[in-house]
Amino acid sequence: MLQFEYLIPFLLYIPFGILALLLIIQLYYIYAVYGKLAAYKVDSFQESASKPALSVIICAHNEQENLKAFLPQVLTQDYADFEVVVVDDCSDDDTPWILKDFAKSYPGKIKIVEIKDYIRLKNTKKFAVTMGIKAAKHEHLVFTDADCQPQSKNWLAEVAGAFTPGKEIILGYSPYFKEAGFLNKLIRFETAHTAMSYLSYALRGNAYMGVGRNLAYTRSLFFKGKGFNKHMHIKSGDDDLFVNHNATAGNVQIVLHPDAQVASVPKSSWKSYYKQKARHSGASVLYKPEHKRMLAVQLVSAMLFYLVLGLCIALYPSLWFIPLAAYLIRLFSQLLIFNNIYNKLEVRGLLWWLPFLDVFYYFYICINGAFNRNAKQGSWK
Repeated sequence: MLQFEYLIPFLLYIPFGILALLLIIQLYYIYAVYGKLAAYKVDSFQESASKPALSVIICAHNEQENLKAFLPQVLTQDYADFEVVVVDDCSDDDTPWILKDFAKSYPGKIKIVEIKDYIRLKNTKKFAVTMGIKAAKHEHLVFTDADCQPQSKNWLAEVAGAFTPGKEIILGYSPYFKEAGFLNKLIRFETAHTAMSYLSYALRGNAYMGVGRNLAYTRSLFFKGKGFNKHMHIKSGDDDLFVNHNATAGNVQIVLHPDAQVASVPKSSWKSYYKQKARHSGASVLYKPEHKRMLAVQLVSAMLFYLVLGLCIALYPSLWFIPLAAYLIRLFSQLLIFNNIYNKLEVRGLLWWLPFLDVFYYFYICINGAFNRNAKQGSWK
């Protein structure tokens, strides 16, 4: 036993070794993964030779105000050949009448699909999306939501141009409108962080998700992959799980030009935001194993980094400069890489909040995920 006594002083400093390992893991994600997006040159696809006819699909459930506010900006896109398919999913407000008025104002441009209030199908967005796809007449499909606003009249031109040979999935970026309050900052930070992740991995040839507020893919890919058949038993995942199960190393393109962005109305309460994140957590359990591992390592290592950081300070207050150095190395690396990315995502103002939002984000997402990964899902709204 005495032969191991000389190791005891070194064992006391194991937390510093763990902190160093977690820092290395975090630096890998910052430089090797997110650095891919930081170095990416954003170009416009508007002058691309690819100009396919498009079917824009929007699912709406009690969206009368949002349709009045945002649908005209979809219908008036500066693109030659497109239709807009709106699926009215069991609305009991004035949505049906508003859609009929739009159909009169934009003859031949809008197609309405009505889903009646059958209990078995109620609140199943995947069914609504599938009905929209079946009603669409074009091969190239573009998806957004009723509460989304294209940031340019050239949105569809950007998406269409990205359908270059071999590309079947187009991943867009959809920020949330900037509003007052901490919740809005957290939502925009989380959205930027999620976009930073899935866009970076797409550039690395390993796309694992997309967001249905700004997503496009081909009709033939949908039916070749049997639609949502693999995950029809859960209500969420019409966007991220479809991409996760159908993306390959070569069939994905990203569109990040400012004209290609689609802004969305953010959640206005902590309860609604929590429920939204809970739905996303429920879908992530069906990601491919490799994607679950890489996302779990990134998320858990970040949370553990902060926990071990605090542990080192508590156990060895006289050596405070070591955990401080680790924290600053990670923070300055984030600022170096994120600055360029946040400029592309047009959320550069959030960099000032990074030290606080980063901590809050990881703990909130981890706790939400831990409680909701296997929770029963409710409405898709």
